[in-house]
Amino acid sequence: MPKVLIIEDEAAIRSVLKDILKDQKELNLEVDEAKDGNEALKMLESTHYDVAFCDLKMPKTDGMEVLQRSNELGLGTTFIMISAHGSAETAVDAVRLGAYDFLQKPPDLNRLLITLRNALDRNNLVKESRTLRKKVSRKYEMAGQSPALTMVKEMIERVAPTDARVMILGPNGSGKELVARAIHEQSKRSESQFVEVNCAAIPSELIESELFGHEKGSFTSAVKQRIGKFEQADGGTLFLDEIGDMSLAAQAKVLRALQENRITRVGGEKDIKVNVRLLAATNKDLTAEIKANRFREDLFHRLSVIIIKVPSLQERLEDIPVLTEKFLADIAEEYGNKPKEIVKEAMELLQQRAWTGNIRELRNVIERLIIMSDATITPNDVQKFA
Repeated sequence: MPKVLIIEDEAAIRSVLKDILKDQKELNLEVDEAKDGNEALKMLESTHYDVAFCDLKMPKTDGMEVLQRSNELGLGTTFIMISAHGSAETAVDAVRLGAYDFLQKPPDLNRLLITLRNALDRNNLVKESRTLRKKVSRKYEMAGQSPALTMVKEMIERVAPTDARVMILGPNGSGKELVARAIHEQSKRSESQFVEVNCAAIPSELIESELFGHEKGSFTSAVKQRIGKFEQADGGTLFLDEIGDMSLAAQAKVLRALQENRITRVGGEKDIKVNVRLLAATNKDLTAEIKANRFREDLFHRLSVIIIKVPSLQERLEDIPVLTEKFLADIAEEYGNKPKEIVKEAMELLQQRAWTGNIRELRNVIERLIIMSDATITPNDVQKFA
């Protein structure tokens, strides 16, 4: 049930507004009243309100002060300001301070209700967005406290707030993408796009179009203009996974983009400015690739301002219990089931295994054990299904 607070020093106006809002049965509103700014602040601090209709001119504490104080306290209430004396300048000031909208007294009934519904819809979208962000953050959480992983986390904390380019090295399945996402989430670009490109999964003849986009008619199947990943990530982070598999021609264009902060679409002539933080990852030995003339040395040095080496699971066996419990919970949530328990002896067997596929292999094994075992995962289950 959405909660609405009416902050108004005139009792008659409070009463009319309350009656109007209570009549909106489909919204199922809980409506409270505050006769001045001081009373409103006490109520806002003790109870969460989704929306507040706030008069601008009030004795003691005016509406602007209530709005500003609410923002400073991080109360999360959406303010709709109301005034009989408001000007365009006042409305702009209110919106600048964080008000959702500004209504003139006496407010038009339709305008008031539309504004309220829009404010409630926006609040719901914000809540859904926060929930999704939490789910995404949990999905990409770097679980474990081993010395090897702790060193990686410390490097992420240092490099994330900067715009330095990072090369992430490590074997397949070790969690290189998690490192890239952690850097983005802890950076100043976290509110912008995180765009990922798996260079190994894209044919060499299409990688340039994927990265830089193309103009209509630039090649046979280019039936319309296409925006590339560099443009999609503008203002955010571009993660080039498995960059060791990128063609030399594409490498040259990536190098130019890094040098000039500009790209040109395939078949185009116009330079397009881009502001992208670039992270790259590979499981290959790029030093050997450079010697074999399969990777550009100048691009390597451009990309590897910071190098983060992600340990294999074999180097952090002490993290297996934490990772296992995380996967048991995550997979159970995906399936809509209660998480299964795993006995100590079964966990010890998992720690004794050679995990050549690293964390990805461990997750697959845990999913298999969840499906094939009973309520509790036993050593026998691990021996049969792991």
